[in-house]
Amino acid sequence: MYGLLWRALPGPAWFRALLLLALFVAAVWVCFEWVFPWFSEYVPINDNTVEAHAP
Repeated sequence: MYGLLWRALPGPAWFRALLLLALFVAAVWVCFEWVFPWFSEYVPINDNTVEAHAP
């Protein structure tokens, strides 16, 4: 997959590396802005199953 991306992007190697870095940052940003908040509504990650006992 990475080889396919590398060959598909135009320009010299330094420009392709910069484009890949920008694509990676954009993908991470999209995940944190829209994907993870949407996903957290359906997955009970913060639900605790252990209760604290009062002394």
